[in-house]
Amino acid sequence: MGVIFMSKKYSYEFKLKIVQEYLNGTLGYTLLSKKYNISSKSQLQKWVNQYKKYGKEGLKTKKVINPELFILICQN
Repeated sequence: MGVIFMSKKYSYEFKLKIVQEYLNGTLGYTLLSKKYNISSKSQLQKWVNQYKKYGKEGLKTKKVINPELFILICQN
């Protein structure tokens, strides 16, 4: 067991820029994904949904910890 960190492939600033460009209506998911070499349009859709639900905070990278390890840490 150990701490698992999600890879930080895209910066917060990059995600925010792309999401704002999408919301301004310039290009759709597919064309924006191609324009900025994003791995898939579903990744961009996820960012847009996170932004709509949580605002800018939803685009920040989060650290993930194994639930079993978390329990062990809290018990000590």
